[in-house]
Order: sequence, then C-alpha cells, then structure tokens
Amino acid sequence: MRHRVAGKQLGRSVGQRNALRRTMITQFFEHERITTTRAKAEAIRGAAEEMITKAKRSLAHEDPMRSIATRRLLAGRLDSPAVVKKLFDDIAPRFAERPGGYTRVYRLGPRKGDAAEMVVLELVERGAEAASGPQSLTQRAGGLINRIRGRGRRTPPQEGDEKSS
Repeated sequence: MRHRVAGKQLGRSVGQRNALRRTMITQFFEHERITTTRAKAEAIRGAAEEMITKAKRSLAHEDPMRSIATRRLLAGRLDSPAVVKKLFDDIAPRFAERPGGYTRVYRLGPRKGDAAEMVVLELVERGAEAASGPQSLTQRAGGLINRIRGRGRRTPPQEGDEKSS
C-alpha cells in the first residue's frame, strides 16, 4: 500500500526520479519554458513554485543572512550555480508582488510515438530574452494558423532575387 506516500513515481527508481526532477527544474529555470509530458510537469511544478517563493521571501527579509542560507539551500537542490543566481537576481524580483501561481501549463496533445500527453510548462511572466518574439503560445499558434491559411507574413522579392524555374 502507498498510504501517505507523496509524489509521483514516474516509473523510475528513487535515484533516477530525484535526478530527473533536479535536472528538469534546473532546465525550467534556465529556459523559463520546457516541453515535457503532463505527469513530469505536474511532478516538478509545485517544487519550482516553492523555490520561487523561498527566493522571493528571502529577498524581502531584512536579515541578509537569510538570503545566504536560502541560496545555499536552493543550490543544493539545483544543478547549476548560474541558475541559482538567475533565480535570485532575475526571476524572484519579477514575482515580488505576485502572491503565487508563477507557472502555467499549455496542453499540446498526444506525442506521436507513444501518445503521451505533452504540455508546455512556462513562467507566467517571462524574461527579457523571451520578449523578442511572441509572448505566448496562443499568439504563436495564431500566427501559424494564419500562415497555413495563406495569410502569413511574406517578404516581397528583393531586387537581386532571381526567379527559379
């Protein structure tokens, strides 16, 4: 029986499961968006939001030692020191006024190979590096549909372009 045993097993042993979660959360904070299966996204979503909350609260606390202790705690749970720095310097201040709900999940449909339900897990407010393109998958999907229907952006032919026959 699995009474009072929390968490998703994901079909892996304990060590593999912990390594998978650590790697996925690190990649999630590094890229601010990952495409994965629904079960894996559900398994890491709560832990990722908890890490953002810890970083946010430690930055708001008046004691600077609390920030150091929290940095060390999260450094032990993430793979990269650069990601810990990004979490404290970039991601946590972005969500300073937000009371929770830092992530969103978009369903993409079944994967072609094994029909596993695929999702995109992303931060609600993405960073400046993501601002260069469309902000959301909804906008990207709308643009894709318009291109399929023949209403997409097309660049006019340039002077030097030759027509291939």
